Amino acid sequence: MSESNFVDYVKICCRSGKGGKGAMHFMRDKHTAKGGPDGGDGGRGGHIILRGSNNAWTLLHLKYRKHVIAEPGGNGDAALRSGANGEDIFIDVPLGTVAKDAETNEVLAEITENGQEYIILKGGRGGLGNHHFKNSVNQNPRYAQPGEDGREEWKVLELKVLADIGLVGFPNAGKSTLLSVITAAKPEIADYPFTTLVPNLGIVKYHDYKSFVVADIPGIIEGAHEGKGLGTRFLRHIERNATLLFMVPATSEDIKGEYKILLNELKQYNKELGDKKRLLAITKCDLVDEETLKAIKKALPRGIPNIFISSASNKNINELKDKLWEMIN
Repeated sequence: MSESNFVDYVKICCRSGKGGKGAMHFMRDKHTAKGGPDGGDGGRGGHIILRGSNNAWTLLHLKYRKHVIAEPGGNGDAALRSGANGEDIFIDVPLGTVAKDAETNEVLAEITENGQEYIILKGGRGGLGNHHFKNSVNQNPRYAQPGEDGREEWKVLELKVLADIGLVGFPNAGKSTLLSVITAAKPEIADYPFTTLVPNLGIVKYHDYKSFVVADIPGIIEGAHEGKGLGTRFLRHIERNATLLFMVPATSEDIKGEYKILLNELKQYNKELGDKKRLLAITKCDLVDEETLKAIKKALPRGIPNIFISSASNKNINELKDKLWEMIN
């Protein structure tokens, strides 16, 4: 998916439908000259509803749709006939979408399943017809309720990519290259930082027709949680990943230091990220000799399993798949 087509944040104005008026009417026919009240109720206004869809991958279809307006409810009629409900507006969103109130930043809903629905803004209630107000004192009420007004509110929709494995590393750590080797994804690859500007997803085919999803997240730099580099724009995507694969190239001058910086940036952004399962992959092992690899092994951070790989020479790629499969199952 090209950079221009990946949209993971939109702000939209939602306006739900106004409720229909209740009817003020009295029964009249050739047999009844002065019948009782028979005004029907107004229909409710249309809701605005979020709906999870497996067919949506981005919020691009909402980028230029700044206003979402639902239909009003129909008015009540004679003979206790209720007005029709206003047509609901469904907004299909990709799985992993979070809806927030634009003013308070309160999280309203998280859409994580196909077909899951959430009413982001309710339509106004329909007014009651005059037959509801008949009583022993007032047998012929000459009033009915107006419909309740719809509401207009700004909502924020944020997409957090859903994946089993999230690739975490500094720019140019080899994340996109690995994704292209173990999946059919074709991310842009070049020998300079920030080649990846949008998250890329790929499906890894495993034994016995099994598979899992890997997300290549744009590179992190020190201070990312404060907005440096690509900042927090893509850190939120890591929140949805079950397991994190930290990637540091064998050519790095301080592998242990880079890992600590990456882990610290995640914890500063969200403390819960520190509790996720982690695996450290030392990449680009084809670029250093055996003596250097032995020295690296002695200096690796403790408390995290590790594996030495090379996407160029396919070194330990199958072993990496096995480890990742074990971690997510």
